[in-house]
Amino acid sequence: MADPHCSSRQTTATPRNTSATHEITHYLNVENAKFVAFIMIIGFIAYHGIIHLKYGNDSCKWLLSDGRFPGYSTWQPYGCMTHKYTKSDVRMCMHYISYWGGRNHIAFVGDSRIRQLYFEFMKLVSTTDIPERKVHNDLHYDDDQISARVDFLWQPMVNTSMYYVYKSWLMSGPTARPNLIVTGSGTWSIKLNNASEQALKNFEVNLTMIVPYLNKLKNTATILWMLQDPVNEEKLSVNRSMITNQQIDDYNKVAIQILDNSAASIWSSSRLVGQGLKKESVDGLHIPSSALELDAQILFNMYCNNHMNYNDGTCCRSPDPVSTLQLITAATFLVIIISAIALWIYRRRKTRRNGVKARAENGPRNGQTNSQNNSSDGCQEIVNHLAKLGIIMFYFYLCDRTNFFMKENKYYTHVNFFLPFAYVMILGFFFTEPTEQTSVLHRDQTDEWKGWMQLIILIYHFTGASQVLPIYMHIRVLVSSYLFLSGYGHFTYFWQKGEYGLFRYCQVLFRLNCFVFTLCFVMDRAYQFYYFVPLVSFWYIVVYITMAAWPHVSKLTVESNFHYLYMVSKFILLAVFITLFYLSEVFFEKVFLSRPFKALFVTSDDSIREWRFRWQLDRYSTLYGMLFAFGYQLLIKYRIIDDTTRDTLFSKGASWLLCIFSILGITGYTVFACVCRTKPHCNDVHSYLTFLPIISYIILRNVPGWLRTKYSTFFAWFGKISLELFIAQYHIWLASDTHGILVLVPGYPVLNVVITSYILVCICHEIHCITTGLVKYAVPSDWKMLLRNIVLFVAILLPVSIKEGALVL
Repeated sequence: MADPHCSSRQTTATPRNTSATHEITHYLNVENAKFVAFIMIIGFIAYHGIIHLKYGNDSCKWLLSDGRFPGYSTWQPYGCMTHKYTKSDVRMCMHYISYWGGRNHIAFVGDSRIRQLYFEFMKLVSTTDIPERKVHNDLHYDDDQISARVDFLWQPMVNTSMYYVYKSWLMSGPTARPNLIVTGSGTWSIKLNNASEQALKNFEVNLTMIVPYLNKLKNTATILWMLQDPVNEEKLSVNRSMITNQQIDDYNKVAIQILDNSAASIWSSSRLVGQGLKKESVDGLHIPSSALELDAQILFNMYCNNHMNYNDGTCCRSPDPVSTLQLITAATFLVIIISAIALWIYRRRKTRRNGVKARAENGPRNGQTNSQNNSSDGCQEIVNHLAKLGIIMFYFYLCDRTNFFMKENKYYTHVNFFLPFAYVMILGFFFTEPTEQTSVLHRDQTDEWKGWMQLIILIYHFTGASQVLPIYMHIRVLVSSYLFLSGYGHFTYFWQKGEYGLFRYCQVLFRLNCFVFTLCFVMDRAYQFYYFVPLVSFWYIVVYITMAAWPHVSKLTVESNFHYLYMVSKFILLAVFITLFYLSEVFFEKVFLSRPFKALFVTSDDSIREWRFRWQLDRYSTLYGMLFAFGYQLLIKYRIIDDTTRDTLFSKGASWLLCIFSILGITGYTVFACVCRTKPHCNDVHSYLTFLPIISYIILRNVPGWLRTKYSTFFAWFGKISLELFIAQYHIWLASDTHGILVLVPGYPVLNVVITSYILVCICHEIHCITTGLVKYAVPSDWKMLLRNIVLFVAILLPVSIKEGALVL
């Protein structure tokens, strides 16, 4: 049966005298919204395609040319992400370059500002402190450990002295030349010549003479001309008062005009950094330390990103190469899309040709014809769903495995996090409606719970709030709540139905994993990378085994206290198993490092550490959900509570007491999250305390009858697609595997998040509908066909997962 969540159009007839409001809502449905999202995607592809054709797609140019300050002393380059390099990162980069036969010979050529940048650069290169000092001579640094040579050449003016520096490099062998040259000059010429026009003309002539040498060095060196930063004229001393911003702009214009078509790259983003932080300059002329740090980080990102594998550094980095498996997947989807188009054309022509004649046929052949039509309709439905999925996967790949769309770093502030949080909460409360369901944790309520949790998690990921420990710990509770609800829901189903057939088992696993397995093939990422789905899948299997293992215990079989004892025994054994699994790292690795599971749970460096970390964080949450469901069923059986009415579950006094204890429980966990000092310590305690805020929330939400029988339709709508939202955000809302933010509208961050969020929600809804449509064909009710599909699935995946390195599923 079709998922009602995927049906947005009204099936009943609409009277002709429908009001204007009803007429508007007739067109405001999810199908039309998804069509608009599709048109928007096509438009953005065309827009960014034009940008690349006109300006190119070299992110190094973006890094060196433009950017903005999203916050104090935080620099965001235009269209790409920067990694924050540490000393160990820099030395590892240079060691890597030298190991593969490269050279680390970097030269800073210029005046005192270039000298400042040299010393800032050396802070992350040298293992010993090199104190900054005002010297008017050359400086040299050699480090044999990383095969690095860093020079500063004192050339405060563009004159014959600088000319001979470049000439000497050309006369020497290629190995003696720097592979990176950072140069710039201007303020000394302004000062020594009292800002005369002749000095500017001399600067132009001399720089023109140097250009041919720069062009000849382009094959062996990257050359950056650093534009002059503006000065803070109010802080300049009297003997520097002639160095005005107008003079600096004139020198920069001449440099841009002469070097525009040369081998040298104009580094203009450094000037924008200096412009934003010029008030921090001590003497008005020299670059403040905050600006120097940002300039040095820009240099390291330009120099190292393409050699290192940092997910949060996309500037100057080439996309990952396409794997063989990705090519096969793309070819398969392409064939399916072409087949879907061909089938659509064929059926339209057939319908037009047969017309009324086909519908008028009857007699003995009519049943056969209907059977053939049903088979044909099923085939076309499968192809259509897979074709839509292929188109969506193309967008996923375009967003996060290419440099076609831009990306930016995350930037956290309290306002960035709490403002959208408050907005979403108010919007959710605004759409509160009564529900006909009265049971504890009924479907509307659990959908609402999943919805608001997922929206908060989206805000958390988008703003990079993981660096704030109290917020991080509360998000951990939300993830635990998902696993709690999973244990509660699956236990309740098995308890009520007593059904342990293969059909539902495969159906649940298919719904959970269809989207993620497709992403593993398309995005070339490990299965455990999408850790939430492996977690809920693993714990579903654990719940299934626990309930299906002999003796079977369910609502239908419980007739004596021995059956309750059996269930309690199962819980105890499960708790012991989880604890032993956690305590014995060897046992854990033997299970998950055995084939074919190893290919699912190891990272690219053949480590299972990440999966073990994720698993142990919430190892008891599913068990908590099962225990709560069991206790709830006992309370109902013995008529301690009655949730078939809209009344309060307990007496007035008991209800108030439970609510007060619940508030204390939530407050207590919040206090723990605020006073806990480190993430490792918090994570160690979290698995034992997470039940406290979860149970407290359930009591507060369900004990009062008036609160239990109301829910937010806004949150519940998102709750139905919460799984898709959790996974899809990795690639089409965030960027670089959640380390950054996708940018479709550069320069307008608020508009960008609105548009990317809208597209994300529409795509997630469509993926939910596709999965719902495919499950009845992938997991048919006929056990013979089901067994056939399982064999086909294993035959496809097993060879790929066994082969080392072929697929990190």
